[in-house]
Amino acid sequence: MRLANKNVIITGAGSGMGKAMAERFSKEGARVLCTDISGAENEVAERIGNGAIPLHVDVSKEEDIQAMIATAEEKFGRIDILVNNAGFGGGMALLHEQSTENWDRVHSTNLRGVFFGIKYGVISMMKTGGGSIVNISSASGFVGWRKHSIYGAAKAGVNQLTKTAALDYAANNIRVNAILPGTIWTGLVEQSKEHPEPPPGIFKLPGIPMDRWGLASEIANAALFLASDEASYITGVLLPVDGGYCVGFSGMAAEQN
Repeated sequence: MRLANKNVIITGAGSGMGKAMAERFSKEGARVLCTDISGAENEVAERIGNGAIPLHVDVSKEEDIQAMIATAEEKFGRIDILVNNAGFGGGMALLHEQSTENWDRVHSTNLRGVFFGIKYGVISMMKTGGGSIVNISSASGFVGWRKHSIYGAAKAGVNQLTKTAALDYAANNIRVNAILPGTIWTGLVEQSKEHPEPPPGIFKLPGIPMDRWGLASEIANAALFLASDEASYITGVLLPVDGGYCVGFSGMAAEQN
């Protein structure tokens, strides 16, 4: 019960890593405000119980984030943990093939949404003595991934927001950290609706030092640690959860050359 009596907001909690975090945090004793744009937040909140509340939120809209914070304050009294998880890939294409519309669409959710979350999250947390913010970024915001220019740029922005906010609010007892997921199985799982983890033969993933896909539960484990009091002296960290991809990237590139 590492999050006993803690009040948590998780954006993008309707599926994938967000759902895994909502379930794990609830099992650790937290009351969770499950937000999503899809409608799946209702099913997730009902299933996990333990005081979980669903809320429809479009993180690209400032008024939705303001309403999200106000709802958490009204229902819970205070916000202890905020996980800025909502985001999407936006498709793969070479940079010159990308449209301005797709740039705006990806950045409005993946970067502006995190900006809004941090902004209004810290305003609330400063009133109650502090808290923990965990941003879900991506390994593609740390190293280059082919055909991920727009998504990678947005996630690199999340990394910088994380480090700057960590410095700006450390004196307010607000910790701000980020997780950089690598190749996580969530997307395929959500599409197939058949496998809680990769089936035999698909689990291996050449090119990743650990030679396998990551699981949503492994992202939830990392988020739980950073959100909890066990990480009380940790802020401004960009934590890859990627099977060694980021640290092994230069080595793999050298081998290919």
